[in-house]
Amino acid sequence: MDVAGRNIVVTGGGNGIGAALCRAFAKAGAAHVVVSDRDGDAASQIAEEIGGTAIACDVSEESSVQQLVQDSLSVCGHIDVFFSNAGITCKGGLECANEDWQRMWDVNVMSRLYAARAVVPHMLERGEGYLVHTASAAGVLTEIGSASYSVTKHADVAMAEWLSVCYGRQGIRVSCVCPLGVQTGFLDNDDPIHRYLHLHVITPDEVADSVITGMQEEQFLILPHPEVAEYFSMKTDDHDRWIRGMQRLRQKLTREQKKREAA
Repeated sequence: MDVAGRNIVVTGGGNGIGAALCRAFAKAGAAHVVVSDRDGDAASQIAEEIGGTAIACDVSEESSVQQLVQDSLSVCGHIDVFFSNAGITCKGGLECANEDWQRMWDVNVMSRLYAARAVVPHMLERGEGYLVHTASAAGVLTEIGSASYSVTKHADVAMAEWLSVCYGRQGIRVSCVCPLGVQTGFLDNDDPIHRYLHLHVITPDEVADSVITGMQEEQFLILPHPEVAEYFSMKTDDHDRWIRGMQRLRQKLTREQKKREAA
């Protein structure tokens, strides 16, 4: 799909990758961009910059997502692309509180379900549409430092796969964006795992450029970091070997963290 002339809704559009996507879509000639974010002021700032519309939305609440879709339809008349970009992260493993796990699940997974419930009937009626999820390389590989992020991003990819399988022959295209390290607030310089990601870091603008290209080619997996395809191939070729390699990497990074804390 060429985004020129299209009406596009982006959640989490006030900052980071979402803001870069909104700018890129506007630059590429989108008819209208709805900038949605829980932070209404941030959304308004980006919308004013690109000549779009700001709509505040908490994607963890289905009623808020439904209202976003209705308000967007009122503004645009129809929605060509719904971009579920909003996402959060949380460090830690088994010790993380149930409340943190639930918040991760609501924002990273249920928001995608809420969006599909609200917009797919509209797209089916028109005979076309495009759903895009911002997942993560963690969704096809794993995230050593965050169990909840890894699990929910795997579910995010799975949701996108299911939507593509079920609606792809009915005119609804689906893509899932899986970047590795991106220069956003998600990266913590004090975290050895995130310092490892800095070896592969790219800018949000570079992610957005990859998305424009990936949507033009209607790729299911859009991989702004080409090396993710290589890692994913290694994983699927020999899963046990890949897990052993990740175990070694975690051990190395844990040792580095302990040395840093002891210094």
